[in-house]
Amino acid sequence: MASLIFDDQIFNREVTFCKIYSLESKEKLEKIFLRNRISYFIDWQERSFFARLMGGEKQKGKDVFTVRINEADVERASELVKGLDVHQLRT
Repeated sequence: MASLIFDDQIFNREVTFCKIYSLESKEKLEKIFLRNRISYFIDWQERSFFARLMGGEKQKGKDVFTVRINEADVERASELVKGLDVHQLRT
């Protein structure tokens, strides 16, 4: 059986693009990316048990989503999300 040699080629060009703090903004961003054919991955960070315990009702609904996209789409995606409630990590 032959093995594949890739000579230090990098195939994963995914970068962290932004953080989103509401479900509504996440859904808006997904629609924008789908409409414009931008491949993305959304990682939902659950709050720790301690944060949920100490947060009480006022922290209820505080979700954090990290959006990752291909580095080739960063500039185009930045233009598309202007005015949307996201915390931009890369420009």
